[in-house]
Amino acid sequence: MRERSCQGDPVSDQPYVRAVVVNHNGGGATMRALESLRALDWPAEALDVVLVDNASTDGVASAVRGTTGNVRVLEAGTNLGFGGGCNLGMGDLAGVDFVALLNPDAVVEPDWLWRLAAAHAADPALAAACPKILFDVPFVEIEIKSPTSRFGRGDRRQLGVLMSGARMAGENVSRRLQFVRGFWGPEPCSRQGAASQWSKDSALIRVPTGGHRSAACELLLSAPASRTVQVLAGDDRSVLQVGPQPRWHAVGLGGTPVEVINSVGISVLEDGYAADRGWLEQDQGQWDEPRPVEAWSGASVLLRAEHLRQVGRFEERLFLYYEDVDLSLRAARAGWRHVTVPQAVARHVHSATVVAGSPLHQHFSERNRLIVLATHAPSRSVMAAVVRFLLVTASYGRRDLLAPLRRGVRPCGRVARLRLGALAGFVRALPWTIMRRRRQGTPASAGRPEGCAG
Repeated sequence: MRERSCQGDPVSDQPYVRAVVVNHNGGGATMRALESLRALDWPAEALDVVLVDNASTDGVASAVRGTTGNVRVLEAGTNLGFGGGCNLGMGDLAGVDFVALLNPDAVVEPDWLWRLAAAHAADPALAAACPKILFDVPFVEIEIKSPTSRFGRGDRRQLGVLMSGARMAGENVSRRLQFVRGFWGPEPCSRQGAASQWSKDSALIRVPTGGHRSAACELLLSAPASRTVQVLAGDDRSVLQVGPQPRWHAVGLGGTPVEVINSVGISVLEDGYAADRGWLEQDQGQWDEPRPVEAWSGASVLLRAEHLRQVGRFEERLFLYYEDVDLSLRAARAGWRHVTVPQAVARHVHSATVVAGSPLHQHFSERNRLIVLATHAPSRSVMAAVVRFLLVTASYGRRDLLAPLRRGVRPCGRVARLRLGALAGFVRALPWTIMRRRRQGTPASAGRPEGCAG
């Protein structure tokens, strides 16, 4: 694949791409990410693969140095976070046309790079081309139907069963369960772990199968009181007796595995939340038309080096989460565009490096959402988001602290405590956030890249 000019004539030199993978104890997953980059349909002389090691203890840096593959290793010496690691890996960008970023828990298909580069070649005003990111393996859908009852005073939810884990062929896959619909959200105070969720009368989960329908599946279930629960997976129907004590239940998997979307670009909502387009949807081609997007995911993207030289790189003080959204918004203010290229495909093991819902995830995602919102949004939107944040935190306090006390049960303030910690982090970051906001001023109009005419 050769880059083309606006007139469609081939450019003599192959675009030079620097591909960066940031590792922090990713182990074998990081090795697979690097192997997928080395297997790209792209000339080796025009591809510089860089592994940034963020003070890992998994031995990946040494293992990569011991291979014959053309991968440069940069050891940070300390954990710089995602943004800091990417910035280190990018280097000075002299002679670099594009920067490709890939999560250590993701892999790409061989045509991934040239498809993204083709989109850039067609539009010089493009800052980022982002692929369709699928989950790493197909999933089987399981529907759960259960009677419901109230938990007690102070909790008005009608609860079915507590889903606390899953095993496939004896392997624990609880962290990879997909709670698609019909659940009340994570129960961080549950004795069964923060990944547990209460169902409603009808709920849908997905379990990863790797395409093997015959794998034995077990679900860890409990209920407020003994009840008969139906579990449906395709043609298989299981009737389970679920009681207050958590117990593993074997269920049939008659459903056909489906491909599930992780992200096809990002939409930035009014309250600052970054929403993955297509999140948890079955991939049926509904996102296969290239479209402009407000932001992209750093899990897999191809960035134009020129735009990085103009608008800057990642804000390292964010450390983890929302640094890609922040850079996307800064580029858009400078007149650059972002687009999806769904024919370029990456596969991602979601939450393999940082578990969704973990204290680390909750702190930085909530803190950074507010920081990025305060950097880019109107003041009234920032104030509304802070007020809503406080109200939601109070509702968690009422549910997890006051309601248990009324029932004579030990209270748990974990969620409220984490949220207040994130808010405190936002307040501490306000001085430099306000400075960044003032430096940005109004959206830039000068120096906007011109696209191809007609």
